Amino acid sequence: MSILNSLLGIAVILLVAYLCSNNRRRISLRLVSIALLMQFTFAFCMLYLPAGKRVMMWMADKVTALLDYTQTGTQFLLGGLATDKMFDLLGADGFIFVFKVLPVLVFLSALSALLFHVGIMQKLIILIGGALHRLLGTSRAESMSSAANIFLGVTEAPLVIRPYLKYLSSSEFFTILVGGIASIAGTVLLGYAQYGVKIEYLLAASFMSAPAGLLFAKLFYPETKENSDKYTTVSSMKGEKSEYRNSIDAVTQGASVGVSMALNIAGMLLALLAIIAMFDGIMMWATSFTGYEISLTQLIGWLFSPIAWLLGVDWNEAQFAGQLLGQKVLFNEFIAYANLQPYLDGSILPATGEALSVKTQVILSFALCGFTNIGTIGIAIGGIGAMCPERRGELTSIAFKAFGAAILANLMNGAIAGLILG
Repeated sequence: MSILNSLLGIAVILLVAYLCSNNRRRISLRLVSIALLMQFTFAFCMLYLPAGKRVMMWMADKVTALLDYTQTGTQFLLGGLATDKMFDLLGADGFIFVFKVLPVLVFLSALSALLFHVGIMQKLIILIGGALHRLLGTSRAESMSSAANIFLGVTEAPLVIRPYLKYLSSSEFFTILVGGIASIAGTVLLGYAQYGVKIEYLLAASFMSAPAGLLFAKLFYPETKENSDKYTTVSSMKGEKSEYRNSIDAVTQGASVGVSMALNIAGMLLALLAIIAMFDGIMMWATSFTGYEISLTQLIGWLFSPIAWLLGVDWNEAQFAGQLLGQKVLFNEFIAYANLQPYLDGSILPATGEALSVKTQVILSFALCGFTNIGTIGIAIGGIGAMCPERRGELTSIAFKAFGAAILANLMNGAIAGLILG
């Protein structure tokens, strides 16, 4: 039955995107079919094939080893507060977000700046972007930006093609925005791993987001004009100079950006969690007069549970999964992953009296992996608008439509994972 759910979900997601298209006649069937095939291939190899699983486990082990280096700096600053001794003292409460997740963001922000300065990041982006350009027929600029989104954030990835932003067609500009919102930065992705989400799932979802973003961007906004290829060449992108003076400057500036990001995330989570708790209390107080207390999280779960079911989640777990999907869209993915964490460790789901099924864990791991929350719209408009101020008005006019396309891209990743596991 779950296979049929996921197939129905994939069909519904594609139908919604088709109905939202601003020019259905210009939709490229080649692009749609190849992008969808790429998503299936990534998921099938990484979730089903033994060889693919081994490759992902190898990559996950290397990433885990990379994360372990963060501990050197963290323990120097925090001593025993940053070690696993906290779990011995506090049990499950030993996972302290400020000590476990935020230092990873600072370290990886510095590392990514260094890799960009020495040219390694550009080589990876050109390699993957060139493959997308040849396979899908998308322009060099939007392909490079989509590839960059695997490693960089919604405002950092467009920097790779910053000199060409003013030349992009409206469809390409829309694609840049969708790709940024649908993907996840490598720095933040590894922060999610600290919540117990398997790194191999996060890596697979991150790679799947590149073709998914292109797929739904081109369904919503097909190319109708000449693209920017005549302005962009691989050689010009290879020649893009680093903004840093030297490697030390790259590391220090990258660390500063990481600290700013970490503080912003910490402050945002503090405020959002407090506001959610406040509205929960208000709703439960208001509904208590009817004899039934209903919380905000329950309401979100009811609204999003049909979507979770379409992804392949069993109906008895759909309300819980719907809560997390809703929290991710309305608030952010950190809150959703934080609420998923106890059930990854085997906690009993009250609705079923059993542990959360592995299939639902995987579907949620994929579907939650993306910057698709309302706050990201403001971040994207501010960041990309600053790079190309002459197109800021166009950016604001397409932002919410791009947000919708990005949501469907993330849901498609979850549905495909559900289909393969089913």
